[in-house]
Amino acid sequence: MKDYIKLSEQHFDGQAEVYDENNSMYYSGPAKFSCNDTVKYLKDINYNKLLDVGCGTGYLLNLLSDKKEAEYHGLDLSEGMLKQARAKNIRGTTLVKGRSDELPYEDNYFDVVTCIQSFHHYPDSDKAMQEVYRVLKPGGIYILSDTGVGGIGGWIYNHIIFKLINSGDCHAANKNGISNLMMKNGFDVVENKKLGKFIYTVVGKKLK
Repeated sequence: MKDYIKLSEQHFDGQAEVYDENNSMYYSGPAKFSCNDTVKYLKDINYNKLLDVGCGTGYLLNLLSDKKEAEYHGLDLSEGMLKQARAKNIRGTTLVKGRSDELPYEDNYFDVVTCIQSFHHYPDSDKAMQEVYRVLKPGGIYILSDTGVGGIGGWIYNHIIFKLINSGDCHAANKNGISNLMMKNGFDVVENKKLGKFIYTVVGKKLK
């Protein structure tokens, strides 16, 4: 059985040094697209503590910290990506190495948790969502933006393509699939939108 966590770590360590400058779909292109939309969404949201799960090179955190003073946290499993993020000296930001299914934070701590173009690398998607729910305050929001497809296309990716490649990608879902997963794990879905051909953002709210 593949170790998707290890494969993802190796994949992003290998991309880290050129990730920001390469805007192709296999590097930072989709992530920047999703990040820019997330910044717009958060413009009118009041928050004091924000966590970016799968923060990569810190692109989103850097954008947000330039616009709003807050307590920012970034978590990623790739030391190479975190090295790039640390080099940016992002204001008010703490960066740690860790896994999405074992978040090293207190219960009910964050006002906002973001997950940008990394959820398809999480082998235990339910546990990853449950961890986000745990660390969010009641009323907090979870912004998940990713690339994926459903239906027969999703089946082909999940059961054939991802079994053949070694980039750590392990499951594909469209916005409706992610919405259903959020509701299954206790979130109230407040937004479900398509950003591009296969790129989407789903926003969930923790009610209690």
